[in-house]
Amino acid sequence: MPVIEVRGLTKTFRVYQKRPGLAGAVKGLFRREHQDTVAVKAVNFQVEEGELVGFLGPNGAGKTTTLKMLAGLLYPSTGTARVLGYVPWERRDGYRRQFALLLGQKNQLWWDLPARESLELNARIYGLPQAEFERTVAELTELLNCRDQLSVMVRELSLGERMKLELIAALLHQPKVLFLDEPTIGLDVVSQKTVREFLRRHNAMRHTTILLTSHYMADIQELCRRVIIIDHGAIFFDGPLTEILDRFADFKRVTVQCPADQPWPADVLGRFGEVVENTAAGFQLKVKRDRVIPVCKALLDEFPVADMDIQEVPIEDIIRRIFAR
Repeated sequence: MPVIEVRGLTKTFRVYQKRPGLAGAVKGLFRREHQDTVAVKAVNFQVEEGELVGFLGPNGAGKTTTLKMLAGLLYPSTGTARVLGYVPWERRDGYRRQFALLLGQKNQLWWDLPARESLELNARIYGLPQAEFERTVAELTELLNCRDQLSVMVRELSLGERMKLELIAALLHQPKVLFLDEPTIGLDVVSQKTVREFLRRHNAMRHTTILLTSHYMADIQELCRRVIIIDHGAIFFDGPLTEILDRFADFKRVTVQCPADQPWPADVLGRFGEVVENTAAGFQLKVKRDRVIPVCKALLDEFPVADMDIQEVPIEDIIRRIFAR
């Protein structure tokens, strides 16, 4: 059976609509007007054991709402879901001991306590033996290179250091399912890379099933083979990350180093593809995928080419265009 199975999951919020001005506020005391907002609409997907799946979408698409329903924090309006064989919103102890939810913008460590004391409190809540707790903390702090921060007050830690310890808190009880919502948000490049490498290694070693949301495409490209794209509450795409290139990027970028006294005439280059850049040092074209080979041959025949480079369109640009649609 799939570890995560979602069928027709829908969540509708009833939102109060306040009328403008003082008169509107007074009227709202006696008669309130509400509007139904659909955050998640008939979502269906499955995730197998050990998969690391990217869950993408623009702001307000329904990503976090979906994760909160799968974590049992929200009840759905309609639909069903099972995680590890449990219905999440029934909140049974057997399920709560096997999953973890990490929200990048929320704290689970006590702000005025050293990080280690928060971890010890979590260990007591989950009933972890002391020896197992010490072994797990030693292993995770070694992997994340943050052992020296255990005795520091959480409020005195940098954002990157705190996020590493938040990850340790989430993984302390060795969950089988991990929901990550923007785990690298606000982190510097070095901290982002450390967190990504840790997640990749942990997934490979423990076969933890991970559902990851992120606005940093580097997270998705380096960690996820499969992505689910959600927009306006509905699933727009579910499949391999490489398939996005085939379906939504029907061109490649051809960069040519071709020194000249001045940029080449746009009408001349336009015969080969869409001109992206044109300087005296060379030019860059967007060329349809099925025309790349004949275009490159023609360029070599007609121009004094010093060097040529063919690249896929960055995934980040493709996703941005999909969201814009």
